[in-house]
Amino acid sequence: MNTNRSLPRRAALAATAVASALALAGCGSNDSTSTTGTRPLTTATPASVQDNRHNQADVTFAQEMIPHHRQAVLMSDMVAAHGASADVKALAERIRKAQVPEIETMTGWLRAWGEKVPTGTGMGMDGMGHHDRDRDGSGMPGMMDSQGMSRLGGARGNAFDTMFLTMMIEHHEGAIDMAETEKQQGAYGPAKDLADAIITSQTAEIAQMRQMLNAGRP
Repeated sequence: MNTNRSLPRRAALAATAVASALALAGCGSNDSTSTTGTRPLTTATPASVQDNRHNQADVTFAQEMIPHHRQAVLMSDMVAAHGASADVKALAERIRKAQVPEIETMTGWLRAWGEKVPTGTGMGMDGMGHHDRDRDGSGMPGMMDSQGMSRLGGARGNAFDTMFLTMMIEHHEGAIDMAETEKQQGAYGPAKDLADAIITSQTAEIAQMRQMLNAGRP
């Protein structure tokens, strides 16, 4: 009697065990095409793809900062021939050495994104009598127009140094404004990091240039 009554109970337990085994087998499956169970972590987006995510603000930052930097390099190149103060020459060389590799870095970003790389310096004229093919610089804060660059190129000695410092302060302030916009609106981590570095370095250089002007040097 006891054995006969336990048969339905044993059948129910056996069915439960089989169902549990099947469920466990489905959860432990490594088949990434299965519609049941947990997918493996290998289906996540690779880090290299995630790191290259950017938006229009990042593109604009690079496309405008490249000619902006080029003009700063052009101004710095003038110092060796026209300047008088050793301090101004040292500052100009430091600016040049910092901004040339930054131009190369941003150029690499734009090429990787399939975006246009600016070819000019952002002015109507590039400061050496060559027509700029990109833009007149009106949209980039702190940029010198062709007339301002001509005045700088025509100065010599202490007059050149004073004009260089005054113009470079304005130029740096414009770059900082552009970098602040990138930090607020950009999505690409390396671009935001570069913007932060530009703000830090150029703020320090502005302070140095103002001290030089206030001290009467040059």
